[in-house]
Amino acid sequence: MSQSVSNHESRTSLADYRAALTTRAARRPAAASVLARLPIAMIGISALLYVQRETGSFAVAGLVSAGSLVGVSVGAVVQGRLIDRFGPTRPLLTVSLLLALSMTALVTAIESHAATAVLVALGAATGLTEPMVGSASRALWTRLLPPGGARNAAFSYEAISMEVFFILGPGLAGLLVMAPWAGTGLVLGVALQFTGAVLFALSPAVRAWGPSSGPSGSLLGALASPGMRTLAIAALGFGVVIGFVEVAVPAAATEAGQASVGGLLLSAWSLSSVAFGVAYSLRPWPRQLGLRLPLLLGGFGALVALLAWPTSLWGLALMMLLAGALITPQSTAHSTTIEVVAPAGTAAEAFGWVLTAVTLGLAAGQSISGYVVEHAGPGAAFLAASVAGVVLAAVVWLLRGTVRPAPQAAVAPSLVNA
Repeated sequence: MSQSVSNHESRTSLADYRAALTTRAARRPAAASVLARLPIAMIGISALLYVQRETGSFAVAGLVSAGSLVGVSVGAVVQGRLIDRFGPTRPLLTVSLLLALSMTALVTAIESHAATAVLVALGAATGLTEPMVGSASRALWTRLLPPGGARNAAFSYEAISMEVFFILGPGLAGLLVMAPWAGTGLVLGVALQFTGAVLFALSPAVRAWGPSSGPSGSLLGALASPGMRTLAIAALGFGVVIGFVEVAVPAAATEAGQASVGGLLLSAWSLSSVAFGVAYSLRPWPRQLGLRLPLLLGGFGALVALLAWPTSLWGLALMMLLAGALITPQSTAHSTTIEVVAPAGTAAEAFGWVLTAVTLGLAAGQSISGYVVEHAGPGAAFLAASVAGVVLAAVVWLLRGTVRPAPQAAVAPSLVNA
């Protein structure tokens, strides 16, 4: 008997959002999660600007930033597996302490003008020890809420809140780098992340999530599920497209003689992403998750091609608003798909793999986009982003049949139609 995954019962209402966010057990971890995740976008940009200010080199700053991304990619999966095995409290408290130590070492190295290799290594260490509160928070909702509208609203809230943080983060980093000490934003961001992670780890609902008593499972962990591997490809494509655009948009602003507008343009598609994300969650389309992943990614890639059309920054801003509408729906679809395809007991690790795939996609998209922009201009980079998104969407389309319940997965019966 074949199974297909439907979303007929996964529509949400505003009442579902209210029910999720007012769940008594969720209040403390949800508030702490906000504090821990608020500086996520702020820390990376603050570190980049701080290193550039002290070394005078964007090349060195870029290498440190890349090292941090690699660290986050590895840390997301490792921490996710530890959280699934031992519960979130001990792993998050441990990495929070390690984050404070690695950040202290990084700041000391920057101030002492240490060798580039040392800065890159310490940048990777800070990424590796970044507490994966987001993964634990998403997985916690499956323990606090039954399958249905409220849980889906919680997943949508997680995606929307991350977009808000990515809107606020760059602006805060830009303001704080102008402080008397350029490292202010980096230290403040880590302090917020450390405090939020510790409060989250010590909240009653999280402490009640004890060690797993089940077997450790396959060495592949969450990726033992074919559906998880397909989801990882979709997340990779999502990251690749965004990575291309994050380089090409500032380049287009610089080419137009208004370099300072680049960051504002990137915020434009985050704004439409938040607005459309709520509307989309009320009536998600298409119903089948196996179709939703490739169609959302392919549509995103197609819309990004429109960014090559405008001849003014105002026109580019309008196209950014249009393309941004499909960002949060993809993030929400990723969370909903995990609930179906992740093997039992691997929820946090599964979220970690999605984060890793997106991060690697961002790194690949940014690096390739930089080359394309330099040799062919921003317009060519937008078109290349579109092609990459559509091609990876086609791969996901071919693998759509794997998006089905994993063996022994705890899948909501309402999401599965025989």
